[in-house]
Amino acid sequence: MLADVSRALLDLLLPQRCVACGVPGEPFCGPCLTGLAAPARRLPEPRPAGLPDCWSAADYAGPVRRALIAYKERAQVALAAPLAEALAFTVAAAVSRGHPAAGAFVLVPVPSARRTRRARGHDPVGRLAARAARLLSAWGHPAEARAVLAPVRRVADQAGLDARRRAANLAGSLGVPGRTAPGLPVVLVDDLLTTGATLSEAARALRSAGSEVLLAATVAATRRRS
Repeated sequence: MLADVSRALLDLLLPQRCVACGVPGEPFCGPCLTGLAAPARRLPEPRPAGLPDCWSAADYAGPVRRALIAYKERAQVALAAPLAEALAFTVAAAVSRGHPAAGAFVLVPVPSARRTRRARGHDPVGRLAARAARLLSAWGHPAEARAVLAPVRRVADQAGLDARRRAANLAGSLGVPGRTAPGLPVVLVDDLLTTGATLSEAARALRSAGSEVLLAATVAATRRRS
């Protein structure tokens, strides 16, 4: 908590430059932000078993990629505002276009491994989910964020693994331990969609606990095919 406050103060006190293009002013300038305004259904190929309908704000490239890396790995928490707005806009578009009958729902963030969260010093997806839920509610889509998922076993580093190996590595790694699964439909949220293995495992864990998984939404999606 103290680390989050310190980073927020530094973001306010230090001169801001766009993380994508370096222009002074905002942490993510207007022209670069335009890349986050393209919500669409983006699915990996092949599509893993159990993967819910997936929507993302943009392709994982250029300014969007640089912004996500700066936010997650360098703890530039000022970027949470534009990234959460893009995520909320994507959820709103998905619900309106793909699931128009949906009423109130719960945003459930995909959790990071404990060691990853300690190394980063913050919870990037949890922060985005909380901010996105507040925005969605303000826009007339009743939503709340609940971090009910948790790792239940250690997994190997995902880097370099293909889709099949990622799925095997993650199988049974998430659960809803000691918590009540949401009674409302769930929208899974994450920062990035690659092979879909993580979101498939998160959806499996929630369904096993009795939740209805409406869809998944991410800030970005790769064009990776593996």
